[in-house]
Amino acid sequence: MNWEQIVGHENLKKLLKDSISNNRVSHAQLFVGKDGFGTLPLAMAFAKEILRKENDQSSSKVDHLNHLDLHFSFPVFKSSKSGLADQFFDEFREMILKNPYSNNEDWNEILESENKQLSIYVEEIDEINKKFALKSFEGGSKILIVWQADKMNTDAANKFLKFLEEPPKNTYIILTASNTDFMLPTILSRTQIVEIPSISEEDLDQVLQKNREISPDRRREIVFQAQGNFNTAQKLTHSDNTESEFEEHFVMWVRNAFQVKKKPEFLKNIVLWGRKIATWNREKQMNFLEYCAEMFRLALLQNYGNESLVYRKIESGGFKWDSFSKFIHGANIEAILEEISTADYHLERNGNTKIIWTDLGIKLSRYIHKKI
Repeated sequence: MNWEQIVGHENLKKLLKDSISNNRVSHAQLFVGKDGFGTLPLAMAFAKEILRKENDQSSSKVDHLNHLDLHFSFPVFKSSKSGLADQFFDEFREMILKNPYSNNEDWNEILESENKQLSIYVEEIDEINKKFALKSFEGGSKILIVWQADKMNTDAANKFLKFLEEPPKNTYIILTASNTDFMLPTILSRTQIVEIPSISEEDLDQVLQKNREISPDRRREIVFQAQGNFNTAQKLTHSDNTESEFEEHFVMWVRNAFQVKKKPEFLKNIVLWGRKIATWNREKQMNFLEYCAEMFRLALLQNYGNESLVYRKIESGGFKWDSFSKFIHGANIEAILEEISTADYHLERNGNTKIIWTDLGIKLSRYIHKKI
């Protein structure tokens, strides 16, 4: 991965390159940000720069993920074989070479793991210890990149802490995580944390301009929707299937919520709606929550006369966007967004998805009828 292949983050890239040039690289760093912001691409470019400084000729092997002194660890599901990442490395390598901005949902789909919980297990940490006990193949540094380090289970995290505290000589550890909420404070205290912000709208727009098939209006819509996430932007560029599915379920939710006040039998529809969404993998469910929150915000802007900021509306299937937006106002928007945030919190913590979605669906039916 070369620096110029990374979308945006020019100041951050310069900062990382300067730390290598000035020999001020911490032995353990944690890149925190959504995958679509570029945490893994930055980690890979950083690793390549370290190796390039030691041996310029061998650093090109990083581009194909076959440098023998660069190791990857990532979450998997426990198969009949083991919970080691190596058994899925070919699939991981293919995914990252195709799209280094891939996220957990993409990885779930590739593994066909459905609702299985992906994790980094304690046996993976044992394997890391074995690998790093060996000498460097190229005669220089050895580097470990842990993708989604926040998915280590408790036993793995405790054992990894010991590796972090006493790493072998000439070892660099680069962790990536979407957030630090589920990581041991002792691990955080032993890493240099690098916050990876969202990609600026200008940088996203610039990279999308290279695709001449996208009209300026569509490009503007993608940039707004992506919220600084290049992975999301790519998906919006190539396919509208997921967006159509999200739109369909959002409309279904809103229509049932309107009806249930006068016709309690529509409560059954909300329960069935929740059960359907609960069958999606968790990453997709969380993306749907983001979509719903954004649609409510746009409806609020529409209602308050800021139509120039409403970059998209739902107008398919006879849905009356203007009429719907009149029901979203200052008296209920905060409660609606708070409930969506709470649902996201419980999904992240592996709560019962059927209960989470049923509860959210029912609560909307209360808030949406709240008067100004």
